[in-house]
Formats: sequence, structure tokens, C-alpha cells
Amino acid sequence: MTAFDGRAYQDRFDALAERGVDVHGEASLVRSLNPASVLDAGCGTGRVAVELARHGIDVVGVDVDRSMITEARRRAPGLEWVLADLASLTLGRQFDVVVLAGNVPLFCPAARRPALVGSCAAHVGPGGALVAGFQLNRGYDLAEFDRATAAAGLVPADRWSTWDGRPFIADGDYAVTVCRRPSAVG
Repeated sequence: MTAFDGRAYQDRFDALAERGVDVHGEASLVRSLNPASVLDAGCGTGRVAVELARHGIDVVGVDVDRSMITEARRRAPGLEWVLADLASLTLGRQFDVVVLAGNVPLFCPAARRPALVGSCAAHVGPGGALVAGFQLNRGYDLAEFDRATAAAGLVPADRWSTWDGRPFIADGDYAVTVCRRPSAVG
């Protein structure tokens, strides 16, 4: 596992925002699902979680990289930040949405990706959604992701090529997928 420099990573996004680039596409998509609670799985420096919290959403951020969590805590000390491996995550609660933004599955060793998807999916409540966006053609294909979500009891709902909802292109280089957990039956 490669360690990151959380401060330097966040500085890149701050510089983009200062130039007027919208760095909140992931949060905007998640907000469109109207969640009361979100697990930002692989939260990095908390960019998505902080934006969601700014809109009154109950957010928990989890990342395996200590530098990223340290930066997230520095930026938003009032939010809950958890240092943990997503492939074995057990928080003891469920969320309306679990989001994996920024290529999260690609940072996980290939053999542990089904466990990562399964443990994140276990945190999706009835009627909730798992939303994941990642680069394609980098050793993790959509068929593998779809098998992992199906094995976790989730059903496909939507798929786009970007976080702003551009139509999915089968030979494109990015995919954003929304999978849902069926609502509990009475």
C-alpha cells in the first residue's frame, strides 16, 4: 500500500477550486439521492464528506491511509473520521448511501476487491444505494464490480460515464455506478 501525503493531495483540489473548477461532482450526485446519512468509503482528505456535511447530511468518512485521515480531521474536526481497511470494515450501522469516489477499488489489492465491495455494501441500508466511480481499463472491470455488488445483494440502478450524469459509454474510460439495496419487505 502506497502512503499518500494528505496535505499535498488536498492542495491539488484546493488549487482546482481556486481556479473555478467544480470539485464537488461526487457530492452533487450523492445529494441528488436525498440521503440523510452517507458513508464516504475511501474518503481521502474528506473533500466529499465535508461538502455533504455542509448540506446537513450525517457523514462518516473512512480511509486506510493515516495521512489522509489526519488531513480530513484537520479540515473538519467535528466530523467522524475512521482509520480502517474498507475490505474488513464493520461500523455496526447502515447508511442511506455509501459512496466510493475517486477510484477507491483500484487502490485495493485485486484479491481483496470483492471483500471491499461486500463490506461497503453491508453498510447500505434497505432502499439505500452504493455509488462507485472508477477508471476503467486499469485492471478492474465493470463485470467484476457487478458480480461483487450482486453477490452483496445489490441491484443495478444507474450507470454514467461521469459524476455529472453523462451517458455511459461502453468503451469509455470511466464509470459511475449506482446500485440499490431492495427495501425491506413488510
